[in-house]
Amino acid sequence: MNEINIKYLAERLKMSPSTVSRALNDSYEISEPTKIKVKALAKELNYQPNPYARSLRNHKSKTIAVIIPERINNFFSQVIDGIEDITQELGYHLLVYNSHEDVEKERKIISFLLNGRVDAIVMSVSSQTSTIDHLEMLHQKDIPLIFFDRICQEIPTTKFITNDYETGYQAAVHLIEGGCKKIFFLLLSKEISIGRERLKGYRQALMDHNLPFAEDWVIQCSQSEEANIQQMTALLYSMERPDGILASVEKLAIATYHAIRKTKLRIPQDLKMVSFSNMRIAELLNPPLTTISQPAYEIGLECAKLLMKKLTRKNQPDLENKVIVLPSKIHIRESSKG
Repeated sequence: MNEINIKYLAERLKMSPSTVSRALNDSYEISEPTKIKVKALAKELNYQPNPYARSLRNHKSKTIAVIIPERINNFFSQVIDGIEDITQELGYHLLVYNSHEDVEKERKIISFLLNGRVDAIVMSVSSQTSTIDHLEMLHQKDIPLIFFDRICQEIPTTKFITNDYETGYQAAVHLIEGGCKKIFFLLLSKEISIGRERLKGYRQALMDHNLPFAEDWVIQCSQSEEANIQQMTALLYSMERPDGILASVEKLAIATYHAIRKTKLRIPQDLKMVSFSNMRIAELLNPPLTTISQPAYEIGLECAKLLMKKLTRKNQPDLENKVIVLPSKIHIRESSKG
């Protein structure tokens, strides 16, 4: 069987390959009847264009790199779904890289991308990222770059975030209104933007409600689930245990649930809990977990729409240096009820 390519279509139609190619690409140089004739045969024979050959001609890879700090978090998979739903329609493909919350891996990924060919990069920085020379180098190469969630304020480009300060405040107030007087805040890193903003909101809520605060109520956790479970178990067994917990990421909420099972404490009777989380199974936990869910899919859509406009239209300006905020929602469930 003959390979169904432009040359074969041209032979069948008794046209030149360049005419067939321009007709398939809707060129204004080709008459409407010719376009109809070419597209009809292409459809009949199930002709599939070669995206790689086309990208070489256009000096584009039709590829977008997405750099995320972890895969286990539901938020990032939902962002990727949103990006892909837009990019696939326009023939772009995603390469997804996981830094595993390791800034050195993040540096290696970026070094690799600088030496390769991608048309744009969408990224959320690792929890270890404090020096940004590798990000500055990326920006200087004029590769379109968008940050989301964990952003780098110093790089002049568009960033998509959610209202972390406000929702950190709302979550703490919700626990306070439920009777909590000693609320601990769990986080992975004070280096990342989302952790700082959520922590600020939590602290302001305590201050506004005249509740005490101690620095050791902010619990620095690690990337190791086992270490986090051990840390939380020790905390819950101590005389200084909290009556409320606000977890800044979902993996710390899960670690707390595991730790609770090792004690005789009960949620919400002895300990109320709220977590930032996009996990779909929050309602299935025992008890169901109160969550602050971010508009992850919508963030992905908006990142992709902006990039596609930049990449597919001529004479587009550089990406604007601005922060776009999409609001999160709090979902009250049994873990925080009185």
